[in-house]
Amino acid sequence: MKGLIAMSLENPQRRVFLQAAALAGGGFVIGIAPREAGAADAAPAVLNPFVRVNADNTVTVIVKHVEMGQGTYTGMPTLVAEEMDADWAQIRVEGAPADAKLYNNLAFGPMQGTGGSTAMANSWTQLRMAGAAARAMLVAAAAEKWKVPADSIAVSNGVLTHRATGRRLGFGALAADAARQPLPADIRLKEPKDFKLIGKRLARKDGRDKTNGSAKFTSDVKLPGMLTALVAHPPRFGATVKSFNASKTIMVKGVVEVVRIPSGVAVLARDFWSAKQGRDALLVEWDESAANRLGSTEILDQYRALAAKPGAVARSEGNAADALAGAAKRIDAAYEFPFLAHAPMEPMDCVVKFDGDRCEVWSGEQFQTVDQAAIAGVLGLKPEQVSINMLYAGGSFGRRANPVADFSVEAAQIAKAIRGQSPVKLVWTREDDMRGGYYRPLYLHTLSAGLDAGGNITAWQHRIVGQSIVAGTAFEGMLVKDGIDPTSVEGASTLPYAIPNLLVDLHTTKIGVPVLWWRSVGSTHTAFSTETFLDELAAAAGRDPLEFRRALLAKHPRHLGVLNLAAEKAGWGKPLANIRDQARGRGLAVHESFHTFVAQVAEVSVGKDGALKVDRVVCAVDCGVAVNPDVIRAQMEGAIGFGLSAALHGAITLKDGVVEQSNFHNYAPLRINEMPRVEVYIVDSSEQPTGVGEPGLPPVAPAVANAIHAATGKRLRNLPLRLTA
Repeated sequence: MKGLIAMSLENPQRRVFLQAAALAGGGFVIGIAPREAGAADAAPAVLNPFVRVNADNTVTVIVKHVEMGQGTYTGMPTLVAEEMDADWAQIRVEGAPADAKLYNNLAFGPMQGTGGSTAMANSWTQLRMAGAAARAMLVAAAAEKWKVPADSIAVSNGVLTHRATGRRLGFGALAADAARQPLPADIRLKEPKDFKLIGKRLARKDGRDKTNGSAKFTSDVKLPGMLTALVAHPPRFGATVKSFNASKTIMVKGVVEVVRIPSGVAVLARDFWSAKQGRDALLVEWDESAANRLGSTEILDQYRALAAKPGAVARSEGNAADALAGAAKRIDAAYEFPFLAHAPMEPMDCVVKFDGDRCEVWSGEQFQTVDQAAIAGVLGLKPEQVSINMLYAGGSFGRRANPVADFSVEAAQIAKAIRGQSPVKLVWTREDDMRGGYYRPLYLHTLSAGLDAGGNITAWQHRIVGQSIVAGTAFEGMLVKDGIDPTSVEGASTLPYAIPNLLVDLHTTKIGVPVLWWRSVGSTHTAFSTETFLDELAAAAGRDPLEFRRALLAKHPRHLGVLNLAAEKAGWGKPLANIRDQARGRGLAVHESFHTFVAQVAEVSVGKDGALKVDRVVCAVDCGVAVNPDVIRAQMEGAIGFGLSAALHGAITLKDGVVEQSNFHNYAPLRINEMPRVEVYIVDSSEQPTGVGEPGLPPVAPAVANAIHAATGKRLRNLPLRLTA
């Protein structure tokens, strides 16, 4: 949005709600809370819920999205600083409290939270307006002070200058007066040609804290009298506590109390190690009458039986069955995808202080509104009686955005069980987290396609079998339509290729394994199946994979844009340099997720013993306006590494209902020696910015699989990729 934006004022001396032109998909609201007359001038001046100006000339930007490595504490303040004409060095960042009225995620509706790569997209206009409003109020304060017209004042690098006389004042000197100004009736946002910060490489605001150790994570929180809690969870999902014996636990030095909660038995101690030893000594008898006992093999057997039958239709065009029956050539393939753990570097943790009437929480908050309501429900409070301090999160990949607020609820239950006598820090160990559920679901895909005599695709049938990640949650009513969870089929039901007869259907299963969105959600599996299958069709048609895609994407210029850019930069069509005793190949893939377009070309080497090395990945991304190109590149690089972890190693397997993996020794992330050389190219765009936290992941696995085929002639259809038994 650009140009003049009209505002309506409502009691400007106390509280103003600003409504502006609607963003795509929803309204746009900023709540403004000017300072009361007479407030101490030394206190930070609150110009609106997102901007505070301090007397020392620093500007604090309140960020409503958690910083978990994706760069929100840099990208969001850039928008404010740009429109304020602030100096980047004077910008400070603070996480927003839980308050959906002020800090609503505009993409989610009346809910505060971070996810779906929505942070930049939903904040783009909102935070620019917040910065522009703050600038206008500072200018108005200077004009009043100097008795000059507002349009005679220039602002640059945090300094206001009266052009005619050269008088100058910094933001801090005018902050208190600016906070008493009425909200401006009109705000003019900058034209892109006038941007000074947007589109530039700016140093990350969280970088220094994270390198010098001052960054505050949940594990760093220490409160007087605080106890650390670990919970003994059942080994099988669905089991409950039948009885427990804590006689040996309470003898462990440092252990203070043992309490039963709905999800297990909590051991509270004065430190982590005492709690860990106490839990190790705990004897629990589990009631497994309702527990899941299916293993991964049995689940897949059930899925194969379902895949033989039609499912709920997610997309239907033409008549795929008839076209397939009449095709000159038919190709069939099946793809298997295991459960995947999120495995963030910081396992789940939460600090709760409950005093009976109020509750204060410290956490790397991803779903403030959900967690606030869930904790309030446990403690018998109203949501507004639960305050949340948003800290840094050491990764998440979707795990902290839990619709049932599992670990936060556990912390509240423990605090309630001890009657709020002490603050509680709940800690999940790596093993707790790995075995504790909420995985990317296990999926089975079957695809069939037909080609005519000229090698053109005439039919495409795609069947998906797997669990819904929103079924049974508060999101089900909003998202599931006609039996289709869109997160199960996205990337398949939205296939961009021009195919005249296309059918995508879905079997949604119900098994007792807790599942959740995982970085890139449905596109983690649909991109692999569609992009490797398309390569298979290109080979059957005797066509180059790049040219094959180009012909099918004629009506999708942004897909074509990244595809052509990645292919050009990778040297598609040019022979790869020989490496002794290595077969080499190049493969590509293109995919849209979260309204961002990414294409990748992978180069691999395969030894005679089947040893695989991904040598190089060339990535092209179109995410609209590139607010901070350095952060975008970092996110693409990180997503490629994360995606390769899953493509080469990742699998959570169950045997008799018990998770077999427990830590990084048997759920291995990509090691540094396995990380390929990555090149990232950003498409120059004037479109509104879209997300970059997730879209870099989906193309990497299919690009690698296609490169393996180019090198060896082998088609690998299951993840993780295995060339040797």
